[in-house]
Amino acid sequence: MLPTDFVLQSRVAHSIPSRPATVPDRDPGPVPALPEPVRIVRASHLGMCFGVRGAIAKVLRIAHRERVTVLGELVHNRAVLDRLAASGVLFQREAEAVETPVVAITAHGASRRRLAEVRGLGLKVVDATCPLVRTAHHAVSQFVEEGFHPVIVGVREHVEVRGLTEDLDAYDVVASEADIERLVPRPRFGVAAQTTQPVERVQHLAAVLQARFPESEVRLADTVCLPTRLRQEAAVALSTECDVVIVVGGANSNNTRELCETCRRYCERVFQVQGPDDLRREWLDGVRVAGLTAGTSTPDDVIDAVEARLREMAGGEERSC
Repeated sequence: MLPTDFVLQSRVAHSIPSRPATVPDRDPGPVPALPEPVRIVRASHLGMCFGVRGAIAKVLRIAHRERVTVLGELVHNRAVLDRLAASGVLFQREAEAVETPVVAITAHGASRRRLAEVRGLGLKVVDATCPLVRTAHHAVSQFVEEGFHPVIVGVREHVEVRGLTEDLDAYDVVASEADIERLVPRPRFGVAAQTTQPVERVQHLAAVLQARFPESEVRLADTVCLPTRLRQEAAVALSTECDVVIVVGGANSNNTRELCETCRRYCERVFQVQGPDDLRREWLDGVRVAGLTAGTSTPDDVIDAVEARLREMAGGEERSC
């Protein structure tokens, strides 16, 4: 069971010490109404996924008993990290700097090599890796065992991609057709993806790879996670009917960034915010319908705060898309 002082369920307020995603220096006062109300539309799937909730819950259970340090950012969301810090959780980039007996691996996962290095320092390791990231690790390992050269679709320096590749002797990371053009021939390619990549991009690049090397066997492992798929699909439906879309998520969040890119394919006006104080009233000028979506590490109350601020600016009514 989770500690009773921290509940991670939709529409339930967090009761650990918290603060808004951003704190204004002063009360901006009433927001002047727009000439006509703006309808606010929420995406049918948005916000924090089960993998992120599970990682937060695991670290908080440990922090309730003993001091714990997270290696890196547990999730890429400042509001979440601030709340964890307020509950006594520490953060360090390097294991050598850890001063607690227990360290936690982030939801993005880590390589076996990295885990061995941490345990070699005498530290107890708690693995908060998302189960769907573990599935991606297994898929890549299976490729290697079967003689396929791993090709990872993702952001080369992202922590999840580093975890997927650090144990490999040979691999390639691709994010575009230009990256595939630079690959050398192999008899067998195994394509997997960072779990937060849009599935259409992964499938497209796998097809480009097969066209580039028609004599090679190309096998695609489906490692894009279901929450990412659902949020991407909902973002498409949302942005096709909106004049502006607000995407809520951390500045370093890859899945939030991908949501923005998806929305921009169907809507010209897309803005990413970390909290309600990032909103600008002029974004609603000339707008009839405003859409709201959020990345998979965004807390429910931050989404609600952004929506409340939008509603204050717009005077619109809510519905889901």
